[in-house]
Amino acid sequence: MGFLRLTRRFHEIFQTRTTNSVFIQRRVYSHGTNGGDSILPVLIVGAGPVGLVLSLLLTKLGVKCAILEKSWGFSRHPQAHFINNRSMEVFRKLNGLADEILRHQPPVDLWRKFVYCTSLTGSVLGSVDHMQPKDFDRIVSPISVAHFSQYKLVSLLIKQLEDSGFHIRSDGLTSTDDIKLAEREILLGHECKSIKATENGVNVTVSLVKEGKRIERDLKCNFLVGTDGAGSTVRKLMGIGMSGEKDLQKLISVHFTSKNLGQYLINERPGMLFFIFNTGAIGVLVAHDLKQGEFVLQVPFYPPQQKFEDFSSMMCEKLIFKLVGRELADISVLDVKPWVMHAEVAESFLAGNNRIILAGDAAHRFPPAGGFGMNTGIQDAHNLAWKLTSVIRGITSSSILSTYETERKQIATFNTALSVENFKAAMAVPAALGLDPKIANSVHQTINETLGSILPSDLQRALLDGIFSIGRMQLSDSLLNESNPLGSSRLSKLRQIFEEGKSLQLQFPAEDLGFRYSKGALISNGDNLAGATETPTGRRRDYIPSSDPGSRLPHMKIQLLSEFSSKDSFSTLDLVSMDDMEFVLIIAPTKESYNLAQAAFKVAEEVKVPLKVCVIWQEIKATNGIGGSGSPLLPWKNYVDVIEVKNSQTSPSWWDLCRMTDRGAILVRPDEHIAWRAKSGLQNDPYLELKKVFSVVLGLESSK
Repeated sequence: MGFLRLTRRFHEIFQTRTTNSVFIQRRVYSHGTNGGDSILPVLIVGAGPVGLVLSLLLTKLGVKCAILEKSWGFSRHPQAHFINNRSMEVFRKLNGLADEILRHQPPVDLWRKFVYCTSLTGSVLGSVDHMQPKDFDRIVSPISVAHFSQYKLVSLLIKQLEDSGFHIRSDGLTSTDDIKLAEREILLGHECKSIKATENGVNVTVSLVKEGKRIERDLKCNFLVGTDGAGSTVRKLMGIGMSGEKDLQKLISVHFTSKNLGQYLINERPGMLFFIFNTGAIGVLVAHDLKQGEFVLQVPFYPPQQKFEDFSSMMCEKLIFKLVGRELADISVLDVKPWVMHAEVAESFLAGNNRIILAGDAAHRFPPAGGFGMNTGIQDAHNLAWKLTSVIRGITSSSILSTYETERKQIATFNTALSVENFKAAMAVPAALGLDPKIANSVHQTINETLGSILPSDLQRALLDGIFSIGRMQLSDSLLNESNPLGSSRLSKLRQIFEEGKSLQLQFPAEDLGFRYSKGALISNGDNLAGATETPTGRRRDYIPSSDPGSRLPHMKIQLLSEFSSKDSFSTLDLVSMDDMEFVLIIAPTKESYNLAQAAFKVAEEVKVPLKVCVIWQEIKATNGIGGSGSPLLPWKNYVDVIEVKNSQTSPSWWDLCRMTDRGAILVRPDEHIAWRAKSGLQNDPYLELKKVFSVVLGLESSK
């Protein structure tokens, strides 16, 4: 039975039980915080992966939203391509998106390696396999990572939005009388010109060019989310600055196809990234899909001596041929773009009394090393969606959105530092070969500062090219070989870098799955927070499951207790529904825990928050004929009994995995992060304790 079919059955069973729940009747969704029907609750600016994912999440939660995109179409430039474990876990719950990605991605054996060579047809200097056997066993996550180009992901997301009733429009909003923006629309060609937050919402002026005329429109929404990329218009209009390192490197990105090259690499040296160093050129080739022959070449760019206009299709073809080691008869250059690598985080993720919000690259810009950019943005959206929903439903005030900044800025800052460390690891390889990138940057800076105002631009270009050409002679066959003492020493140092894992890394399980919010919409238990604050190393580290507040709920395979004899299983992560702003309380079948659950139900009813109780049984108890939790939890019916599915006799139990006793309890937020836990029972009155927990997590005023 597939994942979708199994989880659908699980949720059908649960919904049957909750139909008559005492607390299931909640206040009706308001269209805005002031209850007005004419104001769109959420307007998203930017139709990249982050904006599209946020719109899907909000739509599943019943929140009306629309998207503005300044471009007239969706980019076909591949851009990001690595989807980490945590993002794939989110995608599992978006109508089977993760399974669709895995079906359409290239076979893992074609992209699991990074290859270092003198040319694609020349000598191999080394290779690193970034996939380990445990990456496929699904012990720590119910899904594996993926290699899937961003534009393909965008296409799948748009298809899901269209299936949800969204319409893509490029005809423009032409009625100057009507300022109402319809829900479930993606408006292309619309650019934000001004944004102003008021007490009742956000006023947005947008412009578009139609039939040669520029038209401006004023729109209103309750919340505006800027997911409009690294050069975010929303961020600039709100005057939000960035902190960190600018201009780490300037590059040219060349998108091209060659099925002949793809087939050659499949047969001879398959990989995801190819780092190529020879006397003619240096570059990094990203193999987006070897079977389709789709590639992106990244090469260093040194303006003003080098001009973007110089990178014509013909010039790019010649450059590619130097890196391949021969000409390609079927090459087709599709697109050429300049870009700048930064390592920065926005000084604030919120503005306008929490009504204007930044997410994704608008809030943080990373080096691409490790693929944290798009993945961090997707997890921004996952964190933000339930909090926006709680405000729009009237459950909480907009103050809860401050926890979005608190939590996600901490992660963005950490991931920025980790990306920089991984980028430095990437630079260690050319440095070992005698091509220290710091020297190249220093030479370029010296020319700009000392000769830029003296020599004509053509002479500056010739000087720069000449110096770089001399530098690349370090890669000549006569020098870089085992017979040459210097070359042998450099090759030995290169091998040591690979063997010790000090080169560019692809996966970071401890950070991808183990990131932890140290404060925010949670109750800290005062435990050691080293995992949330430690300095990143840039090395791959294994994920260790944790039930500390702020952590992502650990994954374990479980079954419905009522179907214990079947072979169907699902993940503890599936206990949290993405179709409702639902909290989950996980307990063991003990008297004290049932009392705690009863108290939690009462508090959830009072604060009008959906709550589900999950009772985890161990196999030895279930087989002794002990019944389910219906009687101990009466009159509440919104519960589910599950049983652990162990991989082996030595596998830890759920409570051992969480480093707790079975007298403990875990409260999980709608984004699958732990809001609160009691490691070994409660000493205080459970009702008062849960009252405090929900008050803090939701940002409510404590009852007096």
